[in-house]
Amino acid sequence: MRTSILRLDALAKVTGRARYAADLQFPGMVHVKVLYSTHPHARIRRIATSQARGIPGVLAVLTARDLPGIPGRERERPVLALDRVRYLGEGVAITVAEDEVTAREALARIMVEYDVLPAVFDPEEALKAEAPELHPGGNKLCHFKVRHGDPEAGFAAAEVILERTYRTHRVYHAALEPEAAVAVPGADGTVTIYCPTKSPFNLRRIVAEALALDLNQVRVVETTIGGSFGGKDYDMAVVAARAALAALVTGRPARLVMTREESLKESTKRHPYVLHYKVGARRDGTLVAMKIHGITDAGAYASKTPLVAWRSTVEAAGPYVIPHVHTDIVAAFTNNMPSDALRGFGSPQVNLAVELLMDELAGELGLDPLELRLKNGYREGSEAVTGQSLRDVSLTECLTKVAAATGWQGKRQAYARQEGPRRRGIGLACSFRGSCFGAGGEGLDAAGAMLNVERDGSINVSTGICEVGQGSRSAFARIIAELLGVEAARIHVSPVDSARVVDSGPTVASRGTVVGGHAARLAAEQVRRAMAGVAAAILNVPEDDLEFAGEAVYSRKDPERRLSFRELAGACYSRGVSLYGFGWYKIPDLHWDGEKGQGEAYFSYVYAAAVAEVEVDLETGQVEIINYTAAHDVGNALNPDAVAGQIAGGGAMGIGYALMESAEPCQGKLVNTNFATYLIPTTLDTGRITPLIIEHPDPLGPLGARGLGEPATQIVAPAIINAICQATGRRLYELPATLERVWRAVRERGEE
Repeated sequence: MRTSILRLDALAKVTGRARYAADLQFPGMVHVKVLYSTHPHARIRRIATSQARGIPGVLAVLTARDLPGIPGRERERPVLALDRVRYLGEGVAITVAEDEVTAREALARIMVEYDVLPAVFDPEEALKAEAPELHPGGNKLCHFKVRHGDPEAGFAAAEVILERTYRTHRVYHAALEPEAAVAVPGADGTVTIYCPTKSPFNLRRIVAEALALDLNQVRVVETTIGGSFGGKDYDMAVVAARAALAALVTGRPARLVMTREESLKESTKRHPYVLHYKVGARRDGTLVAMKIHGITDAGAYASKTPLVAWRSTVEAAGPYVIPHVHTDIVAAFTNNMPSDALRGFGSPQVNLAVELLMDELAGELGLDPLELRLKNGYREGSEAVTGQSLRDVSLTECLTKVAAATGWQGKRQAYARQEGPRRRGIGLACSFRGSCFGAGGEGLDAAGAMLNVERDGSINVSTGICEVGQGSRSAFARIIAELLGVEAARIHVSPVDSARVVDSGPTVASRGTVVGGHAARLAAEQVRRAMAGVAAAILNVPEDDLEFAGEAVYSRKDPERRLSFRELAGACYSRGVSLYGFGWYKIPDLHWDGEKGQGEAYFSYVYAAAVAEVEVDLETGQVEIINYTAAHDVGNALNPDAVAGQIAGGGAMGIGYALMESAEPCQGKLVNTNFATYLIPTTLDTGRITPLIIEHPDPLGPLGARGLGEPATQIVAPAIINAICQATGRRLYELPATLERVWRAVRERGEE
């Protein structure tokens, strides 16, 4: 395992020098606030703005009709609602004023007349013929499926059959930095937007379409990001477009910073699911058949729901060899807040269901849950339920190592013999996850990187991959440093600037290190070849004899023949040799049959397993996390400290998802709109988190590296719930496992 390096952005963040969007100040800057809808579904009859415009200090009151372009594409969340609102908290108008207080006061003077329409909040109800229609064509947004074998024949041969229904819920990204943007107009009709975003090129597209500008007239500059976790995509795009509209109308820089309450009210959330599973197995534990039907709530607009639902469909049966599987995942529009990407992107919901099902099945068969998973888990050459032959499979190692590290066998047996009101439980979960976008068409699955070595040997790098806290800049620096034989401290990786880098898609799907890292590798290799030619001529040695290491380039056969990296850079400049490299990497082409749900879903997969140990107070239902241990195969830990941090951070987020976080609206209205009532875990809630780093280099990863950002979260909740179930002797089928829900399950057990 490599030694760790200091993250490139660490000192700026811990010393307070890092500048976030809300820190930016420009001369003459104006302030923007947003008026939100007060109905979950209504037509907008009239918006009266004259009273608001009459307030001293108010510069403009703008609606969707003031947009030169389009508010949004069909079924896409609009920058401002044009003639209809589809959820409580949808943006209807903006006020622009000299200061934020005046802009907020002006909101109360805007009069909006609505014709209230019938609303639907349950996705199952929304799919019925008599349900109110949110968009032309009906409320069914998408339907994806997997068809593998003949489940009915499999069930006929099964000796044990279980059918269960699982429910997951909405949660909020809870980034410490709410959405914020500053837009600066140019004298030539252009606009520059400074904001934290994980999807700068999609944001640029939405702003350009709303303002009727060409893409090259909208410049997006990435600011330091205070957390994303899948947010700051569509949420940031509408914020940026509103600020840009204000800037172009007033001719002055415009600032829009959301409060926590506004962010919780308007922003997207994790998709809630209802998942029905039927599984068949033989008495020896061999899985023979599975049928899965799931419905997810897209909310009022499409966002990334089709992409989330597609990934859920591929991964719903878990990392298990099952000869007969049919999966159907349907997404429906409702008048709830829109659902969108959140760390895990459709995996945590189905991971919860299938891993809880495996534990219950193990109990029915009298098997240890670990034994059942090892018996059926994917191995090298296994056929996935999508018909794909799998390679570089490390699931067994993840399972065995996490079990050994946690004393699984001994604790499992000991906790089965407890008495008293406080009891411990230990739970297991495992997963596989497709790398990057895959065949589902989640967007541009390619990235570019530009690298330039300066005369003094310092290195500048620019990529289209955003730094959203995952440490991508440090990972790129590590890749480049190893290829050029220099210290990572020599390398500066610039923030994304859409005017200077190529469209590299969004920084999602744990693709940053893989796709962006490959692009950085290719750029570094191009520069290395150029430098090698000059070094070979100066040292009078063949190019294939050269070694780049230790801040120098030297002959392997005669190490005394050497040049420092700085000397070589200067020599290249004196000879007119370009030290600029450009790398462009696209994932391998994949074949996918959408009708059958068969083919190459992803070009590569990552594997993980986790064990959670909890203590439950049977009298109150309170759950305490004692230990959480997770084994992740990262291929090549480019920066081990960062890998451990990802696992710990993902664990904390998963603990919140499992036990306490919930953003469930009532009739479309969210009541917990701040961190006093929307609870997120602190270090007092997470127990001890232990990362286990497993390294099986992926031949298709840069220097063998695999993605980690999303896998770190997706198996936390099922491990915890399985542990709670062992401690209480009751199965849970719904998230979150609040103390009320756990207490109720314990009481039901007592009544039985």
